[in-house]
Amino acid sequence: MKLHTLKPAKGSTHKEKRLGRGEASGKGGTATKGNKGGQSRAGYSSKMGFEGGQMPIQRRIPKRGFKNINRIEYKVFNLGQIDHIVEKYGFTDFSAENLYINGLINRTDLVKILGNGELKGKVTFKVNAISGKAQASIEAAGGTVEIVK
Repeated sequence: MKLHTLKPAKGSTHKEKRLGRGEASGKGGTATKGNKGGQSRAGYSSKMGFEGGQMPIQRRIPKRGFKNINRIEYKVFNLGQIDHIVEKYGFTDFSAENLYINGLINRTDLVKILGNGELKGKVTFKVNAISGKAQASIEAAGGTVEIVK
């Protein structure tokens, strides 16, 4: 084997298609682009969502509703759930930090307490929001509530 005899393997290389170079190329006339119309012209690019003149899907399907960008999403805990969580994890204070450490919420979640169920023990709460009924129940059980912003 010598360097001047090296060649690519048979069938591994292909001739480039030379479009628009006359009839002798075998691709002459329309250069494989069909007859007339935008797609046969130079510089054509199809519009996003174009379906060949058919009414595009974004116009066929009706619009419904909207997404409120000012909505505040809370992770909601009812008093009945909290009682169970306090027993299971041995919390003395119910805060977002404790919930995150124990894998019950994500780092950025906001916590809200609702008043469904009963609270048996005395617990300190540090939460982002609380309902009036829940606050009354907690204070009746001897607990305290601190709203954290």
